[in-house]
Order: sequence, then C-alpha cells, then structure tokens
Amino acid sequence: ARFSEMKSGAVGAGLVVLLLLRGECMRGVPRRRRYTPDWESLDSRPLPEWFDKAKFGVFVHWGVFSVPAWGSEWFWWHWKGEGLPQYKQFMSDHYPPGFSYADFGPQFTARFFHPDTWADLFLAAGAKYVVLTTKHHEGFTNWPSSVSWNWNSQDLGPHRDLVGELGNAVRKRNMRYGLYHSLLEWFHPLYLLDKKNGCKTQHFVRAKTMPELYDLVYRYEPDLIWSDGEWECPDTYWNSTEFLSWLYNDSPVKDEVVVNDRWGQNCSCHHGGYYNCQDKFKPESLPGHKWEMCTSIDKVSWGYRRDMAVFDVAAEREIISELVQTVSLGGNYLLNIGPTKDGLIVPIFQERLLAVGKWLSIHGEAVYSSKPWRVQLEKNTTSVWYTSRETTVYAIFLHWPENGVLSLVSPVTTSATQITMLGIQKDLKWSTNPEGGLLIYLPNLPLGTLPVDFGWTIKLTGVK
Repeated sequence: ARFSEMKSGAVGAGLVVLLLLRGECMRGVPRRRRYTPDWESLDSRPLPEWFDKAKFGVFVHWGVFSVPAWGSEWFWWHWKGEGLPQYKQFMSDHYPPGFSYADFGPQFTARFFHPDTWADLFLAAGAKYVVLTTKHHEGFTNWPSSVSWNWNSQDLGPHRDLVGELGNAVRKRNMRYGLYHSLLEWFHPLYLLDKKNGCKTQHFVRAKTMPELYDLVYRYEPDLIWSDGEWECPDTYWNSTEFLSWLYNDSPVKDEVVVNDRWGQNCSCHHGGYYNCQDKFKPESLPGHKWEMCTSIDKVSWGYRRDMAVFDVAAEREIISELVQTVSLGGNYLLNIGPTKDGLIVPIFQERLLAVGKWLSIHGEAVYSSKPWRVQLEKNTTSVWYTSRETTVYAIFLHWPENGVLSLVSPVTTSATQITMLGIQKDLKWSTNPEGGLLIYLPNLPLGTLPVDFGWTIKLTGVK
C-alpha cells in the first residue's frame, strides 16, 4: 500500500524510473550460472584455468601416523583393523602393553616445523601448488577442528594450527594452496554405526564430515580440495553433490576452487573436477578429461617411514620421466613427501625436490601452461615426448642418441623453421630426413657440461 502511495508522488515516480533503469542495465549483465546438486550439472563446470597451467605440485602426508613411522600411513588400520602380525610384533617389540594409537598423539610434536622453510623448498622445487593433509583416515585434524575434540593439532601434540601456518607461508610465495581431506575415519563410532546400517544413516556425515569441509573452506579458502576416503559408501551418503553445489555457487572460493574425483563409490574417473582415477594413475594415451598423477618419492608409503631403504626412493630420472610423460598427456604431476613427526623433511626428499626444481628452471617453458600437441609420444631410438605452447612445439627426449643426432618424424618443417635446445643459446643445425621427418644435430659437448644430466628439450618454431 505504501508503495502505491509513493508512486503517486514525485518521489515515487523517481523510484519507479530508477527501478526501470536498473532493470535495463541488468539486462546487459550475464547472470552467473548456478549449479544444481547433481552430477550432470556439477560436471559441466569449467575447470578454473590456474590448475591446468600449474602442471606441478607437492603433496604432503603428515599426521599422527608420522609418529610410529613404520610400514605406512595406514599403520593404525594394519595394526588394529586387519591385525597384521608384523604390526602387532612391532608394537610388542617397541611399546609397553596396553599402548593405544591415541597414545601416539602427544608425540606428534612438529617441534621443528618451520612453515617458511617448507615453503621455500617447495618454491625451489618449481611447485605451483601445495596440497597438505588436513585429516587422514585416522581422524586427527591438523587444524583446530571443533568437531575433533582433543584429537587435533591445537589441543594435542603441536598445539598449533598446522594447516593455517603452512597456508600463510605458501601463499606469501604466490603458490596455490590445496587441502587433502579424508571423508571417512576408520574407527569413528558414528562412521562404524553408519556402515553397520549399510550407509543408509548419516550420523557421521552430519556430525563430522560436512562440518569439517565447510569449516576448512570458510577458514582457509583453499584453491583445491583433494578428497579421499570415499570408497566404502555412495556419494549420496556423503552429501557430495550438495556440498559441491554450495562450493561452486556460494562459497568464498566459488570462482577459483578445484576439486578431484573422490566423492563416493564409482565417482573416480567419472565425476568431480579433474580426475585422479587411482593412486599413481598412468594413462597410455591422451585422456579426454583433465587429470592428475599423484605419486610419492617413497615408492612404498605416502607417510614418513623410519624403515625406508634407499632403493625404495624414486630416482631423479624416474621422477623427471614421469613428470614429462604426465604433462605430455595433459596431466598434472603431484609429487608427495612425508615429513617426520618433528616437522622435518629428510635430506633425500629435499634432494629429489631440488633436482626437479633445477630441471624445471631450464625446461619450465615446455611444462608450465603447456598443452598436449597433436602427437604426444614418438618411439624410435630414444623416447620423445611432445608438448606445445601456442605455435611452439617442444620435443623432450629422455635418452641422448649415441651418434648425437636426434631423429624426429612428427614435426613438419617450413621455410620459417627454427630449432634450439633449452639451456643452450645458439640455434641447432638440422636437415630433413630422406626417410621423412628431420634430423637435429645436437651440441657436440660432453654430457657433464650440459645444463641438466637427464631429459633435454628441443624447441621448434615454424613447424606444423
């Protein structure tokens, strides 16, 4: 009624004009798309560009499992869930009778954790994003979660917000920050009750999983959520689509956040943001969807192990070879390290990360922001993997040909073709191969004087 009265006066007339003008202006503004809580809608969301450009990240598995630091980060499950004899024997040999997994909690001290030191290392490794374990399947949270009373890093052990501290250090160095979060907890009473009920009840999801995910987003505004622990129940149990629709529509990170594909049984490699498919996934041909290979420097475990042997550690050549293959096939490479309970990254992990950083400092232009080329792999006397950036093609070869001549079949030369090697200033000599393709005459230098010892990149411009 009051609005009707206003319309009859000058003020009312002015208000109507303003409302009409606002309506006219809004017609030219595209309405933001909203995603509904179903996979058809959620899967249609474009992946934020930063993730595909990043290519390389560092994964960090850290938690109470870093205290026993034996076997793997699944220590508690192998000991109490499966009752494996070797784990029972380990506890019998090294801990008093009645010692529980919870008793490891106070020993997770993070005493020597200096987030700036970690972040400097990750930056030197060439990482564009870092993913930290906020909570593994053991349930211990590396931040002061209000739904994990006395089983979090503020109440127990470090008495610090580990997630927040590392996030601040990583972002100061312009790296993106991702958070790993396990949906399940092996021995949580409410989760065990829901499993007993065939995942038809959601006591655990409502009391624990969802409050944690919303808290992590509001508190830390992550660039990436790396979900895990999904395999025992369907996505409808986890309320995954409801959470993701909120994340994409209304959360503080709705425009930039990236998620993976572990949101319920049968989601991996089918639904979500980018695909992990499975740990250490290696496709043999170019996938049709953005993907990421996650792997660990310790080939046996993701968490730190005191019983790690040198032959369990991936060699520099293995790591760089996997990085090259992954990027050539359109993927990102997420390389894991496990710090000690004190917050130290052992020297051999540092060495491997710095080796990747050294390689990327020379060859980064063939990796960062690159796209798969029309040919990804060429097998001849040496394996050659291709990437591209706009009109430039990069051929990364992993073995130096004995005669010093690299034969490439796929690139088609033109009158404008130029060929160089990354890390070497002058153009390389080349000729067309009578049998097809081209022959590139590599620098006649001792291998030890080249910028890197493994994995060299030929840069080709003016080729088709």
